[in-house]
Amino acid sequence: MSKYHNKKVVIDGIEFDSKKEGNYYIKLKAMRKAGLVDAIELQPEFILIPSFKKNGKTYRKTTYKADFKYIDKLSNKIIVVDVKGFKTKEYMLKKKLFEYQYKELEIKEI
Repeated sequence: MSKYHNKKVVIDGIEFDSKKEGNYYIKLKAMRKAGLVDAIELQPEFILIPSFKKNGKTYRKTTYKADFKYIDKLSNKIIVVDVKGFKTKEYMLKKKLFEYQYKELEIKEI
């Protein structure tokens, strides 16, 4: 069991962190079959702060990993999805950095 009491679920051989996330994947597959979405990507990663060096120390990059990314064929927009049961302080900070860094994208919270 995870720290947030989510029960992992396997669909199409893919392990999802929660039933809610798995159900959203099923919904996305149905939307793709209906021709509404395209280019579904699982666990897309976005760089929030690139790695850098300062005073001889190397700092690793900071990333945000969403649950899904896809193209909405009606609006032709890229949709980034995060299936949330609980919003941690870390998530809220990463969302803020994401919103600053990727002004053309928006996180859709489910």
